[in-house]
Amino acid sequence: MATYLDFESRIEEIQEEIVSAHAIANLDAVDKYQDELAKEVQKTFGALSDFQKLRLARHPDRPYSLDYIKLLMDDAYEIHGDRAFRDDPAILCYIGWIGGKKAMLIGEQKGRGVKNKIKRNFGMPNPEGYRKALRAVKMAEKFDIPVLMLIDTPGAYPGLGAEERGQSEAIAKNLFEFASVRVPLISVVIGEGGSGGALAIGVADKLAMMRYSVFAVISPEGCSAILWNDPSKVEVATKALKITPDDLLEHKLVDDILDEPLIGAHRDKQTASDVLKKYFLDSVEELRGLSVDDMLDQRYNRLTSVGAYSE
Repeated sequence: MATYLDFESRIEEIQEEIVSAHAIANLDAVDKYQDELAKEVQKTFGALSDFQKLRLARHPDRPYSLDYIKLLMDDAYEIHGDRAFRDDPAILCYIGWIGGKKAMLIGEQKGRGVKNKIKRNFGMPNPEGYRKALRAVKMAEKFDIPVLMLIDTPGAYPGLGAEERGQSEAIAKNLFEFASVRVPLISVVIGEGGSGGALAIGVADKLAMMRYSVFAVISPEGCSAILWNDPSKVEVATKALKITPDDLLEHKLVDDILDEPLIGAHRDKQTASDVLKKYFLDSVEELRGLSVDDMLDQRYNRLTSVGAYSE
């Protein structure tokens, strides 16, 4: 069963009317409701608030990394473990083919259902997850394979064990190493990009965001708790943090916004996957047109320009 958010209630009603009209083979009614649905989608999704976009980024039906891997990759083969401690299920690493081109895909995975959420640690990687990602990127570099990274995490896991095993060091090392990897790196925020957990696989030649995704230094809940000690200020914090793709593109913190279906990737996963696939292949073609040294210079300049300002 599809899950509808409160601001999608009218869309849910129309969808139910369409199902009922189909059941009695009333094609005129189907056409009428389809037109009404298109208008309601435009009305609802054409004027979303920042908080509503945040809720869409966290939608329980939203496609996760594993969904995109199944839709994007042919002959996908999973790479496990960091060769130091264990395999972290919160980060997936697959090698395979995307659009007939060899590719390495690294993605953060939240999991669905209680059992899988616990298995994936709710999409919060431990340091061994980031070390596994680094191992996969180094393997891709060795065989000259471009890398696609899918960001979707509330943040790196802050537990005692993660800190004991060097969480901050693992994230910092990825930032350092990815900056000089000699193959194209493309990173896309597909849902929620939270703090260092997102940055650890966000150092790339191109950083893009899906239309209904967010990218933040802290969650709005954490921000409202710290600044106002008031959970009811979440909507205010969401707007103040400037975490939506439009805000981040305006401040030149991301390079592109990917136009997933207006009604959301969770309603049309195949189209969302096709958009992501095209962006990856086009970006790789563009980057392959540069020499490796020029590509690295461009990546370095992009990274060092973040936060630059003039008085």
